[in-house]
Amino acid sequence: MKIRLNISDEHYEEVREKLLDAGFEISEEGEYILSECVSSDRKYVISRDEEGRKVHIASDNIIYIESFGHDVVVHTAEGRFFALERLYQLAETLDREHFVRVSNSVIISKNHVRKIRPALSMKFVLTMDDGTLVDVTRSYYYAFKEFFGI
Repeated sequence: MKIRLNISDEHYEEVREKLLDAGFEISEEGEYILSECVSSDRKYVISRDEEGRKVHIASDNIIYIESFGHDVVVHTAEGRFFALERLYQLAETLDREHFVRVSNSVIISKNHVRKIRPALSMKFVLTMDDGTLVDVTRSYYYAFKEFFGI
């Protein structure tokens, strides 16, 4: 069985060795992902850059995160990175005082919202620090209003 690891650098080798000793194959193409258990105030997201190198992105630098099918893209001022976790996993582990899900495919950072504009049919359109427009869908309308105290 192939397993992809989503482990911090400080624990990676130890976990890798134990899994190899147990007969598991470690591969970036693994159908299963083994992740560290982290608290809901996580300070970073483990991702890959455009060249495939593993990087830790500080949560303060994240503008928004969006998913396209199986790809989860983390947007920062420095560029785009590809998260190793699913969007729902990030929504559960990122600090809930700074991050909120605004649609089935987007999580935004409260600190990087430049403008909030109401739209028709119980929706909002957000302008993020990088100029991107993000829609708050009707399903997330009330949670968004409560999050921002609107």
